[in-house]
Order: sequence, then C-alpha cells, then structure tokens
Amino acid sequence: MISLFSTPKPFNGHLDIIQRNAIQSWRRLHPDVEIILVGDDEGTTEVCQELALTHIKHVKRNRFGTKYLASVYDQAQEVARHRILCHVNCDIVLMSDFWRAVQLILRFKDRFLMAGQRWDVDVGAAIDFERPDWESEVQRLAFNTNQQRPQQWIDYFVFPKGLYLGKVPEFVIGRPGWDNWLLWYASSLRVPVVDASRVVAAVHQNHDYSYHPEGEQGVWHGEEAQANYKLLRTKGDYTTLGNASHFIDTGKVRRNYRRLLVIARSHVVRFLYSAWFSLLNVTRPVRALLGLRSRKWRADGKRRVEQAVVLGCVAVAILWWIWEVFSRGEVPPGRGW
Repeated sequence: MISLFSTPKPFNGHLDIIQRNAIQSWRRLHPDVEIILVGDDEGTTEVCQELALTHIKHVKRNRFGTKYLASVYDQAQEVARHRILCHVNCDIVLMSDFWRAVQLILRFKDRFLMAGQRWDVDVGAAIDFERPDWESEVQRLAFNTNQQRPQQWIDYFVFPKGLYLGKVPEFVIGRPGWDNWLLWYASSLRVPVVDASRVVAAVHQNHDYSYHPEGEQGVWHGEEAQANYKLLRTKGDYTTLGNASHFIDTGKVRRNYRRLLVIARSHVVRFLYSAWFSLLNVTRPVRALLGLRSRKWRADGKRRVEQAVVLGCVAVAILWWIWEVFSRGEVPPGRGW
C-alpha cells in the first residue's frame, strides 16, 4: 500500500526511545506497510534486523557527515516496493487519522503531494502499543499540550513514486529549507499540494540537539543551514502549507482559496522592498545635495527613525496576528473527519 522512508539519528538514549515509538506507530498503519531506514548511524542496522525493516545503508554525505536529501530520495524511490511513498521524520508518531487521509487522497488524484503540520509533545518513555487506547492517549497529550508548529514546519510528505526522482538539489537533510523546496517543486509542476493538517495529528516527540556539535544554533543557523537557504533561493522559492492548493476537511479534499491571499501578500512584500530600495538608489544624489545624508541629519533623525521602526513592527505584529486568526481555520487537526 505505502512505503515510508526515514533517516534516523543514532539509536541511543532518549533518541532510541522516541525513534522506536515512531517506527512502531508506522508498523500499525496497515499490514502491508513497508518501512525503509536510510543510513548507517549507530543502531540502525540492528533495528532493521530486529523489526524486519528495509535498510538502505549507503547514502551520500557532505564533509560534515550530513546526509544529502537527493541521495535519500533517489534511493528510496528506486528501492520502494509500493507506488505511494511517505518521507517522514523518525521522531513522528503517525496514527489511523493519517491512514484515512492517505486513502482519501488516493481517490483524489494520481499525482499529488500531501503534507501537514506537526504537534510537539514531550515523550520520555516507550509508548505501550498493546493498549487499545494508545492512539487516543497520544492525541489527548498533543491537544492538551497545544503546541502545533506553524505552516512552514512540515515533517511528512506523501507522494507517488517518481515525482522527485533525479530532481532534488543538493540540500542536506536535518537542516532548514529543503521541506519548503519540496512544496515549491510540486507546486511548480502544478501537482496538487494538499494540506492534511486539519485531519491528521502528526505527533513530534521533542528532543534536544546534542547530535550537532553546535547544538540548536548550529542546526538552524550554521554553515550547512546557510547553504540550504542559498539553494532554496537559487533553485526554487520559499513555500509553506499556506500555499497549498487544497486541504482536507470533513472527509473531503477542498480547494484552498486562502492561498491567493498568501500569494498576493508575498508579491506585495517583494514589490515594497524592491520599490523602497529603488527609491533610495534614485534619490541618493538629491539627498546628498540637500544634506539629508549628512551626519548631523542622520543623528537628529535617528530617534525618529527608531520610533517609526518600533511603531511599524507593532503594526505588522497586529496585522499578522489578525491574519493568523482568520486564516487558521476552525477544525482542530485529527477531529475534522
């Protein structure tokens, strides 16, 4: 039915617990689910043997030892025995609501990309999957914690085999930017991008960043992160689930007309930035002639500029809050069926 692939971190300590939780939840989605782990990090071979998982041991890495996304995606699409694939981070618990969304999307289109937001929770122990109510307990924990990440945080991608084969730039996985590119690429092909956040509670088990030498700062702002951001700017565009062409709600795939506002807002912001800097360039000689670029004028105007910036930030924050309230939707994820 579906092949799930992931790139686990070393199976030790807390990471061992939460990654096993995630994998065990995937195994319970359907009797014919295939699970593929990519990489030779500590404990991966043993877990694949223990749980009878498919193992792609060799993957291309950069000089820091970080896996290239293209190598992961190309090998997974070549090895997978099912037509439908799901790339999911190895700390994400998936449940029956995810499986229902997959069944729905398969009746919708042959070519698609389904993705969704995640819910962050603290999980410190192994989940008891023998309990008949384990799903409801995990969902209750997620909804009570109420920490749903915004639309640029995407931790699972469902798509047909071949959609990304040989197309992924040299992003490294585990750093920002590549997930936004995956959304952009599907959109650029006019493939329907479907946001399942309203009906799927994808539960992310929180963890630290001790696997990176520079910790959380290194993951999000280090050299590899900057290289990913540069690739995103040159090989695609920044895209979030707000740009999705469709969404799932009340058991149906619906068109996302709000994305038109998102696209319009993006174009307006870019136009304003371009117009402002163009105006500065054009008026620079005149401002210099009138003394408006003198040290004295800049010193006297510094306070006024600071005040204007503060007021502008407050106004933007208020407008952004209003936008989020009216664009978020009414149906909590996992309860929209």
